[in-house]
Amino acid sequence: MMSIETPNSNDLRDFLTLSYSKLEDLNLAAKQQRKERVAAHQLQEERLRYLTDEKRIKAVTVLFSDLEGRLHMLDYDKKFLLGSYDNLTFDGSSIRGFTPQRESDLRLALDWGAFFWGPADIFGPGKVLVFGDVLARDGSPFEGDVRGKLKKLSNDCYATEGYTLNAANEIEGFLFKGLDAERRYHETGKFEYVNTGGYYHSLPGDPLREFIDTVAEVQRSMGFQNEKDHPEVAPSQFEINYGYGEVVAAADQIQLYKLICRQVATRLGMTASFLPKPVVGVNGSGMHTNVSVSKNGKNLFWEPKGQEQLSAFGWKFVDRVLTHGNDICLMLNSSVNAYRRLDPHFEAPNQIKASPTDRGSMVRIPIGNERSMRVEIRSVAPDANPYMVMYSIFKTGLEGETAKIENLRQAERYLPDNIYTAIENFRKADWTTKLLGAEVKGRYADLKQASADRCARLLGTFVKAPEVQYHHDVYNQFLWNLF
Repeated sequence: MMSIETPNSNDLRDFLTLSYSKLEDLNLAAKQQRKERVAAHQLQEERLRYLTDEKRIKAVTVLFSDLEGRLHMLDYDKKFLLGSYDNLTFDGSSIRGFTPQRESDLRLALDWGAFFWGPADIFGPGKVLVFGDVLARDGSPFEGDVRGKLKKLSNDCYATEGYTLNAANEIEGFLFKGLDAERRYHETGKFEYVNTGGYYHSLPGDPLREFIDTVAEVQRSMGFQNEKDHPEVAPSQFEINYGYGEVVAAADQIQLYKLICRQVATRLGMTASFLPKPVVGVNGSGMHTNVSVSKNGKNLFWEPKGQEQLSAFGWKFVDRVLTHGNDICLMLNSSVNAYRRLDPHFEAPNQIKASPTDRGSMVRIPIGNERSMRVEIRSVAPDANPYMVMYSIFKTGLEGETAKIENLRQAERYLPDNIYTAIENFRKADWTTKLLGAEVKGRYADLKQASADRCARLLGTFVKAPEVQYHHDVYNQFLWNLF
């Protein structure tokens, strides 16, 4: 009997799959265009031509973030997108914190500079990714889109002062055994480590090292320009560092970093968690945020004869952040669980002061030079909205007030140890109204209040199921719909 050969389904599909080295070349070229601020219309023309000519692309994944910083993704068929890219709509009432049902229609405008090629083995073949700006019905910027606020701040600073806002983040996380470990926490009541080696120590080939190596490879292919990666202090904890970037691009990279970590962990049958303190008794996870401002290629934070070699401009930036430390704490530490991390027993940055060495300070002044001088904001949790983090830090550092407090940089002042105090500080502060506007501020505070009210008022000595179960960054649409 004669056999009939059937063609391989992958041959039939013929979707785009590129080597990691080719992906890196494409993403670095796109990153350079963004750095050089190539005109939006020029980028749009180039990307549309590419999508038209590259027949192996089937879909474009558009990414945007809600008010709490949760990443959302929509896949558009490529041919549909080419004909409708200027009229992409979605239901904003389905996104927490965006719009009520009666005002549901929102638009997406593609930010063609924030365009990425992803590895086919992680994101699927035949797809590219692009971030979107959220617009209101009339095409104006949507007030609940904090990425849009950050983008406007960055563009305005460049247009009026020539400033480039720079940032890099050190994002810590935990790798736990099993799929959906966070979503199942209310059933299991525990997280299981995949590794107990500790700081800098993970043998080649063990689960944590395999995870870190794979994430680093994906990041490299997507133009992250990696610097170093290693296990962190706590068991099963990791940190994968990459280079500085313009502030909007840096915030986009945080969202991609967390997405990549979750994708890789899932493929390995594990869970990547960015809860600030998933396990009591060991160090929590932070997102130390390094910032600086440059003009015409010159780092405005550098002054070789300045105190700690930080310029007067840089110190004014620090003083404003310290002044508003309690006002913006909820924007940097946005979950019930985050306040477990602000614990002085575990190198927690809970003191509203600045120091070159004390890791308990909210602001640290690292050793630097003309190129690397920066300010490190340490009191940031990895589950915070990265656009809100960047926006609040830079807007505050550049435009905030300076308190007339004696010895402001070393005064005995502390960040809240619970979310209720942080919400109260946030609600009553005039500065947060100036940052977000009254309506968005109220909407954000209400979301945080709703989460807090479903958790125990006192943190206690062990992680409670509701602080994981109702966490904004834990993807469980069913539970959220029970609100």
